[in-house]
Amino acid sequence: MLIKNGLIFINNKAVPKDILIENEKIIKIQDNISVDSNKNHKIIDAKGKYILPGIIDPHTHMRDPGLTYKEDFSTGSMACAKGGITTFLDMPNTIPNTITEEELLKKKQHSKNRSFVDYAFYFGGSKLDNSEEVKKVIDLSVATKIFMNVSTGNMLVEDEKILKNIFNNSKLVAVHAEGEMVKKAIEISAETKTPLYLCHLSTKKEIEYLKEAKNNNLKVYGEVTPHHLFLNESNLKDNPLLIMKPELKTKEDNEALWEAINEGIIDTIGTDHAPHTFEEKSNNSIYGIPGVENSLELMLQAVKEKKITIEKLIQLMSENPSKIFGLKSKGNLKVGYDADIILVDLNIDEKISDKNIISKCNWTPYKSFNKGGKVMMTIVRGNIVFNNGKFNNLKIGKEVV
Repeated sequence: MLIKNGLIFINNKAVPKDILIENEKIIKIQDNISVDSNKNHKIIDAKGKYILPGIIDPHTHMRDPGLTYKEDFSTGSMACAKGGITTFLDMPNTIPNTITEEELLKKKQHSKNRSFVDYAFYFGGSKLDNSEEVKKVIDLSVATKIFMNVSTGNMLVEDEKILKNIFNNSKLVAVHAEGEMVKKAIEISAETKTPLYLCHLSTKKEIEYLKEAKNNNLKVYGEVTPHHLFLNESNLKDNPLLIMKPELKTKEDNEALWEAINEGIIDTIGTDHAPHTFEEKSNNSIYGIPGVENSLELMLQAVKEKKITIEKLIQLMSENPSKIFGLKSKGNLKVGYDADIILVDLNIDEKISDKNIISKCNWTPYKSFNKGGKVMMTIVRGNIVFNNGKFNNLKIGKEVV
């Protein structure tokens, strides 16, 4: 495959380049690449489009197995492809919880040949102390997810001794921690010398804990979600669908998160894609919203509004997740890397709509928000899976850990 005439961002400037792809890898990025006609390369004219590395979403709940009426691996991965996400990391609080080696292996087998994009799995910590199971799957998952505030089944872990056991047997721990539990997680990480990934930080105080940890040279990483950047408690008054954990906070907290992004304190953007049906959300106080289809569109709007640079966006949404979770050959437009590439139209004037939603839950919390860009094509390891609003029926996604 040869992508011609597209614009790549180099030092925050759009530069025209061609990209040559062979055997699922980028093999050349140059001006005016010509190819041997005998090799039968597919040529894509990207004139007027911007070429970005595929987005890596480090935080999704694809609801599969156990809750597939909300989402399943195929529909969730299609929603990712539409949103420019070429790799997603799936959380363990499915039914049954992914807290034993047996359940992880079942989930891996169940997911084969069902995804349009690449993926990897978290393993879950258990209040029953499954640290021996954690040790067994250390190379089969990207991280151990521990819920320190709220969860389902046996996944809320409150006993400090068990927390330390799980940390000690993990290569990386990701936590749902809020408020003072963020501080507690950082303390345990420092004591056990286990790297820590703080999911969906939402308050100014939590940012202060993360900043202090980084100043102390601890291996602690911070994630924020689009909904905690673009929404706050004032939106909740008009829309009861926006109930989630962590809850929406104040405008001041929004501003603190943006400031932390630009200071380099925040490392990633994760959607916490947690779909429920419209009927469920309308009739119950149930936590979670969908997010993978709109996250890049929203962040590109932030670029247009000069809240962040495009270079920072690429770091947060592609480069840093690849580094933190050890996703080799992903997250960059570089020779030798996987050809995970998206073509984006930045010259649009559109709003997010509740029509043509791919996620099985069939609604969006971002209706009528401005789009900063539109994904025109999504390429996963050199395979076009989404093109101009249509899907190629290529379930070529594979597990990357």
